[in-house]
Amino acid sequence: MHTNKETSMPVKLQVTTEDIRDYLIGEFGVNVKTPELLNACDHFGLAYQTVSKYINKYKVKRGVWDLTVAEAKEQLEKTVSLVATEVKSLIPEKDNHFVPFGNFNDLKKVLASKVFYPIFITGLSGNGKTFGVEQACAQAKRDLIRVNITVETDEDDLIGGFRLVDGNTVWHNGPVIEALERGSVLLLDEIDLASNKILCLQSILEGNGVFLKKVGRYVRPAEGFTVVATANTKGKGSEDGRFIGTNVLNEAFLERFPITLEQEYPSAKTEIRMLNNYCKELDCCDDKYIANLTTWAEIIRKTFNDGGTDEVISTRRLVHIIRAYAIFSDRVKAIKVCLNRFDDETKQSFLELYDKIDNEVDIESLDTVLAN
Repeated sequence: MHTNKETSMPVKLQVTTEDIRDYLIGEFGVNVKTPELLNACDHFGLAYQTVSKYINKYKVKRGVWDLTVAEAKEQLEKTVSLVATEVKSLIPEKDNHFVPFGNFNDLKKVLASKVFYPIFITGLSGNGKTFGVEQACAQAKRDLIRVNITVETDEDDLIGGFRLVDGNTVWHNGPVIEALERGSVLLLDEIDLASNKILCLQSILEGNGVFLKKVGRYVRPAEGFTVVATANTKGKGSEDGRFIGTNVLNEAFLERFPITLEQEYPSAKTEIRMLNNYCKELDCCDDKYIANLTTWAEIIRKTFNDGGTDEVISTRRLVHIIRAYAIFSDRVKAIKVCLNRFDDETKQSFLELYDKIDNEVDIESLDTVLAN
């Protein structure tokens, strides 16, 4: 204590939170309890209530203070704020490779209307179902939140749950709640991989929102919210075993989708435009190669539809081939490395078919080319 010479009254030194914190850390470390706080009270000549008020932001529970927790919270808040800024807009970017086809215009019209109207899109793998939804949202300027569904996906993954933050359990919204509150398009990708746990979305598919029973809060859908689901099947399982892991979805769940869009592979003309877009970007333009690839894929798909083969060349695989061609600058090698996922018999038959289409390719030299 210092004294004022004129009044002889005691004058207390100005004490800050930093003074108290530095003293406690120096004497007892970063974790302190009530006895250590009482020691600080004696040291600074302050009441217990005053000292505890000074360091309240470091309190983790009754009688316990962590003198680093405030900094951690501040850092977390900065991080969350930064992330929030980065994802402020969830509108996908327009992709210059994309060419509209099939049901795209109908899909875009529904999403642009901002009417709640769930859509189920079904089609074979690699024909642009997810890509089409993303680009429809990009063109309609709609926020999109995508959830990749697996057999393990449950209510906690979709709706949300409690997470541990700084020793405390804090509620975090799942992607479904985020989409509801933002009025976004919710994309449930590969919905036919889901188990019956997906039934937690029943009320949401009716447009009624959802009650968060863990926190006692009802979330209503904001204007513009809707749901799009994509699948390789129609929710009835894969009878031919082609799509292992797909499940038979609950009939009442499927009935909540007013319309189903069946997506076929694009026509050869459309695929030529798509592949040309990739070639321009990759600087590997070859009009004859692209024309031959699309003709080749079209023949294989027709054979697949007629039951003559168990495999098919998807649009995605044609893009893989173009990328491989840009890397290796070799037509044959680009095709073969992208066909290696198939069994030997299928691979050889596909290669022989391509040889008939593109007479510039010598099928007998394939092994020699790939060995180099």
